[in-house]
Amino acid sequence: MFTAYKNLPDNSRVWVYQADRILTENEINVISEKAADFINQWTRHGDDLKGSFVIKYNQFLVLAVDESFNNVSGCSIDSSVRFIKEIENELEVDLMNKLNVTFKDNNSINVVKLSDFQKFAKEKKITAETIVFNNMVNTKAEFENQWELPAQESWHKRFLV
Repeated sequence: MFTAYKNLPDNSRVWVYQADRILTENEINVISEKAADFINQWTRHGDDLKGSFVIKYNQFLVLAVDESFNNVSGCSIDSSVRFIKEIENELEVDLMNKLNVTFKDNNSINVVKLSDFQKFAKEKKITAETIVFNNMVNTKAEFENQWELPAQESWHKRFLV
């Protein structure tokens, strides 16, 4: 059952999917409509899940579930992955490539291969202060407080010189 993202508790579980490019306004509308529909029918062994989504920077889709209402299961996670793959196929966008790394350069958001990120760090084009996106966050609170942060405060720091 869909609920407003702001109404989910801070311990809600989140999954961050980053697009390999900026999404158009039309694509965002398509994703928003399909995500609301998906969440409204999302279940765990027949029990409703209370969830929501948010799209950030026209590039990140975040699915969230209030596990204090009902916990997700392997099957419900599998159904969310199928949903993401359907979006990928329909919009010809990559949302699940974990080898892409995203960072800010001034106000622009850059998506690069992990190997390029490592090269940029070696060349000091990426520094400890470079803002990166930690898509490995697990809860709404982590997403809101530890998703967008300096590289030195994220798992990305292992690549800094």
